[in-house]
Amino acid sequence: MLKNIHWLILIGIYLSFFIWYTNLSGPVTTDEINEYLLKGSEDFKTEDLFREFLENDDGKDFYMVNYLDLNENPPILPATGQGASAWDLLGHYNEFMFPNLFSRACHPVFGGPVVSDALDLLNIEEGKTWDYVVIMRYRSRRDLADIATNPDFFGRHDYKIGSLDKTIAVPVNPRFTTDFRYLLFFVLFTIGLIIQVFKKKTN
Repeated sequence: MLKNIHWLILIGIYLSFFIWYTNLSGPVTTDEINEYLLKGSEDFKTEDLFREFLENDDGKDFYMVNYLDLNENPPILPATGQGASAWDLLGHYNEFMFPNLFSRACHPVFGGPVVSDALDLLNIEEGKTWDYVVIMRYRSRRDLADIATNPDFFGRHDYKIGSLDKTIAVPVNPRFTTDFRYLLFFVLFTIGLIIQVFKKKTN
């Protein structure tokens, strides 16, 4: 048993990651939806849309595609003061967001500056110019709702709004993507084989 202890350790690492990274609680329930809407009703201007988003929960992870057009003259807000840039305001917003995202296995998978105006645009007003695109992975719709209804989120969200001239955030179900659970499995399996071969050579 002890000679194969490395496999037990690697399996333990993978199972711990899998449990953390995967939504094992199923879709959002009706009671949860009502509670989320009650906590966030004053701030959710698109309450009906948010309710529909939660009611159609499949219990799986999803990706949020964010298009950001930065505000060249952001407002003066208490935490960032006068002369702050859009990135300063976003930085204050992300001080709250990133710990809450990462603790729930939510994280960016892609991000970068836009290098050109939209090359293909149809029936969209003011949608030609963007500054940045970010794609975020969310473990579940419940995780997004937990963050969005946190009382600390409302004050921080003002900084995101102030940092942007316009934005689009579209949730997407993944079809073709690199799942870190598969990637970690192959990495750990490879490490296990290497250790196994090394042990045989040293015996």
